Amino acid sequence: MGRGTETVHEIVIDRVAIQLTNLSKILWPKKKIRKIDFLQYLMTVSPFMLPFLRNRLLTTIRYPNGINEEKFYQKNSPPYAPSFITTKYEDGTNYIICQNEATLIWLGNQSAIEYHIPFSTIDTKKPTEIVFDLDPPSRSEFKMAVEAALMLKESFDRLRLISFVKTSGNKGLQIYIPLPKDVFSFEDTRIFTSFMAQYLVEKEPRWFTMERLKSKRGNRLYVDYVQHAEGKTIIAPYSVRGNEEALVATPLEWNEVNEHLHPEDFSIETLSQRLKEKGCPFKKKYFDAEQKQPFQTVLDHLKVEAGKT
Repeated sequence: MGRGTETVHEIVIDRVAIQLTNLSKILWPKKKIRKIDFLQYLMTVSPFMLPFLRNRLLTTIRYPNGINEEKFYQKNSPPYAPSFITTKYEDGTNYIICQNEATLIWLGNQSAIEYHIPFSTIDTKKPTEIVFDLDPPSRSEFKMAVEAALMLKESFDRLRLISFVKTSGNKGLQIYIPLPKDVFSFEDTRIFTSFMAQYLVEKEPRWFTMERLKSKRGNRLYVDYVQHAEGKTIIAPYSVRGNEEALVATPLEWNEVNEHLHPEDFSIETLSQRLKEKGCPFKKKYFDAEQKQPFQTVLDHLKVEAGKT
């Protein structure tokens, strides 16, 4: 059916009708990726992406006319949002909560390309995971992120902490340690993240830094532990990024983190086949790990070392 000169297509997902518009619009000009291609990608990854979006206050980055044109962050649910969209009002903002595929596809039709989520769910103020963001100075120096990730993995293994890794969808890597729900505070996790960041910097000061000012980092990888805090967000697993290659924040197996790993290998065009062949490295094991982490033991040791008990 038509609405003026705009063709509107209607599909039914989760027993609700969703109107899709401008499906031929080019969102990634360099690769000629259209909105319909993006929506098909979201349908493919929704079973793997939704477990990380559910019950989280959502911030999206929208690119109404493609990634080369103006973008804007959206937190507030717009007044025209359909009734099936779940929201939660917090700190003056009526956030969208992406609970199902219908909501994800509706957001995709709004050209919401990036999906950023906080470290806690809507029913707790405490973090449900620890995340280290390893940010090299450029994509050409991605090998620095690989080295930092492997050093952290070695330390986590010694501490018997279960960790997971994903690409950022840009130039770095992000390491996750799932935590039991509603147990540890952000103050608790900061003790650990600051210690581990300091460990990396002291071990290889020529490679790594905790300096937040880009102008003072030189050619070193930034170990971002400050970003792991209440109210901060991180790119969700399987979110596409607004870069010209349409790269995806992709969960990895640890054995993939080596000298052959390149962020450009994980894009909107390659993820469907990857999921068919490998499945999702985070599926089930990630959430099972929450209750198995010996994080209390590690935290107690760090507090003793710091003279805080």
